[in-house]
Amino acid sequence: MLRIAVITISDRAARGDYTDMSGPAIIDLLDKSRLDCTTCHELVPDDKDKIYQALSENLDNDYILTTGGTGISQRDVTPDVTASVCDRECTGISNYLRNESLKETPFAVFSRLFCGIKGKTIIINFPGSVKAAQFCTRLVIPLLEHGYKMLQGKGH
Repeated sequence: MLRIAVITISDRAARGDYTDMSGPAIIDLLDKSRLDCTTCHELVPDDKDKIYQALSENLDNDYILTTGGTGISQRDVTPDVTASVCDRECTGISNYLRNESLKETPFAVFSRLFCGIKGKTIIINFPGSVKAAQFCTRLVIPLLEHGYKMLQGKGH
């Protein structure tokens, strides 16, 4: 059974200015998929230290999927923090998500999606909009079990 942590990174949602819908949307898609998985959810502001702490505290999961903080504003630091946590980058996934996203909108050129590996945990950054988070989740669901098996040394 895959263990997947979903972390929403948003100042406004963390303050309660609006309800986080991206994290729950990701979890809903995972729950409706054919994956044998358990999920948990956390909400943190766009703060380097809090993001680092949330990622670090969830490294006992097989995957960490983040939503939010992947743009180009000054507060969008999720990819930078994720890179600092990871031992290795996994460019195939981030390139795949970006390329597929470009088919939906030219604004995907501003997305700084990152995917990396820390120990035996794969961390994937998704954009913060509900639509983009759902889109990216649908793209990675078919990949999750295979990536887990490869990282566990169980081959293809």
